[in-house]
Amino acid sequence: MPLDARVRRFLDTLAASGAASTLALSVEERRRSLVQLLGFSGPPKLVGAIEDRTLPGPASDLRMRVYAPVGVAAKDALPGLLYFHGGGLVAGSLDTHDSICRALTAASCCRLFSLDYRLAPEHPFPAAIEDGLAATTWLANHARELGLDPERLGVCGDSAGATLAAVVCQSVAAAGRVRLACQLLLCPIMDYAAESESRRNLAAGYLVDRATLEHDLRHYLPAGADRADPRVSPLRAAQLRGLPPTGVHTAEFDPLRDEGAAYAERLRAAGVPTTYHCHPGMIHLFYGLGALVPYGDTAFGLMGADIRSLLTRSDLDGGRR
Repeated sequence: MPLDARVRRFLDTLAASGAASTLALSVEERRRSLVQLLGFSGPPKLVGAIEDRTLPGPASDLRMRVYAPVGVAAKDALPGLLYFHGGGLVAGSLDTHDSICRALTAASCCRLFSLDYRLAPEHPFPAAIEDGLAATTWLANHARELGLDPERLGVCGDSAGATLAAVVCQSVAAAGRVRLACQLLLCPIMDYAAESESRRNLAAGYLVDRATLEHDLRHYLPAGADRADPRVSPLRAAQLRGLPPTGVHTAEFDPLRDEGAAYAERLRAAGVPTTYHCHPGMIHLFYGLGALVPYGDTAFGLMGADIRSLLTRSDLDGGRR
């Protein structure tokens, strides 16, 4: 279908502003631009409680923000989601993605744990992965005291945070120490080494562009690192068997669309229960632009339904994985 009319007006306004190419931005300017962009997230969804706390990380303590849905007690054993925010692994914070976390908590009826993982270039690859793995293990080991059902812990993320979620999910499955119940990937970056049709056709003018992706990767990867490494490009993992039930959401006018779809296809071929949604007329990060794109409410409803369905599939499949 055509580009959503509200999205088109937003993109036209952005183009008319004459904003500099992201490649020309410093990291601090890139971070400020994401703060400004997510200022359009709209009114925050109601949740039951929010708590900031810390957990031990591989280098120092890590901050984490915990969201509980409305109407639950502190020790009610709920499903849990460890969430990794987007921002190219160089930008974003607990605050920039607060509205997205609230919406996911309300839609999924899960406790959501948003991790303030280390960012590049101060902490380049693989620091964020190390933090994600440490947080996953810590949550699994402390599930009951955190009000979690230890059999229903999943990971989720958006954009580069979804990349991180996918890498963490692959890593814990390979290690066999933590059994995750599901993963939810929103507009994921799955292959930094590929040139898909959507990357070519939507390379500029659709919010996230080739310049943004190259800027972030340049600051995230140390010199000599291989962008085809599966820890960078999880679509390139040798095998995907044994991963938990997965939901993948892409946007029709997102250059990352095809690699998200390809990951969903590979998961299905590997026998992983997988749902896939491509949101028509939408762009990257549309779900974080609720003040401009009302369709985000519909999308969060689908995401919440996906999470609940994936957790049910995990319960049914638990004895076979």
